[in-house]
Amino acid sequence: MHEQGQGTVEWIGLTCLVSLLFAALLAVGVRVSGTALADSIFNRILCATAMADTCNDEPHLIAAYGTEVGKLANDHMPNLAFERGSKALPVNFRRCRSTACGDGAEDPPSDFVRRAGKGLPVTAFVHVIDCRPGEAARSEAEGVDCSGERAGNLYLQYWTYYADSATLRGVPIVGAKGFHPDDWEGVQVRISPDGDVDQRASSHNGYNHDRGPLNWPSDVGAASLKSLFEKLGAHPRNGWGDETRWLFVSGGSHAGNARAFLPDFERIARSRQVHLIPLEPIASGRNPRFAVSPPWRKRVWRDPEAEETH
Repeated sequence: MHEQGQGTVEWIGLTCLVSLLFAALLAVGVRVSGTALADSIFNRILCATAMADTCNDEPHLIAAYGTEVGKLANDHMPNLAFERGSKALPVNFRRCRSTACGDGAEDPPSDFVRRAGKGLPVTAFVHVIDCRPGEAARSEAEGVDCSGERAGNLYLQYWTYYADSATLRGVPIVGAKGFHPDDWEGVQVRISPDGDVDQRASSHNGYNHDRGPLNWPSDVGAASLKSLFEKLGAHPRNGWGDETRWLFVSGGSHAGNARAFLPDFERIARSRQVHLIPLEPIASGRNPRFAVSPPWRKRVWRDPEAEETH
């Protein structure tokens, strides 16, 4: 306890020293370029003091997207709830692509999980699509569709990677590897110009909000059924609904919902304890081959209102 307290005091002293250094530089007229960079450095120091367990990966997000969007991306990451009996957890594909390291403990000591096998953190990858005034032109120059209903919105996409889609894991004819290796799922948040926030989750071939039969048309990507259900007022368009700040993950397939019955779920990864990684730099680099399309090869990467998940 004494060593921990002493370490905290030392970090506080370092924080004060760096703050004084910035102030001195400004006082003598030295320009400190890059407000986002300065914020990132300061936030990293706060995180290192263990005072910022709540800051999660905000410094990394601010460095990638700027202060405003970085904070929004951190704040709107939902809690993850996993269906009872499931073990798979989302991980960083660059460090793990097997169930040996992607599954959580058989009997976790708590309902709250932070790490999968071999100590790897529960991870989500972030992709931002900014169609707001002043940013839409730059986004469209990069190939993004900001037309029509997309105009003025900020979209935050959180992508989760699983080692396999284990819908049939345990069935003898399929074996331990499940239905197919690699599985990309996720949840998306839409912030409108008036401040309204909507959310949807990837689910099989489409997007869902509430768990249940009323969302089956979007779940399977059936356009004719979607049209019928929309006319009946029973199906939210494109799977969007109000933000719940939850992603309920079905066992095996990892299909998601923004609203479900909590008693069906047991393991929970709290949003502030999910490791968040900006995906744009990774997408532009060299990556391994996947059995399914990774996010940057999906239509929704460039069209945030796309109805299909492929």
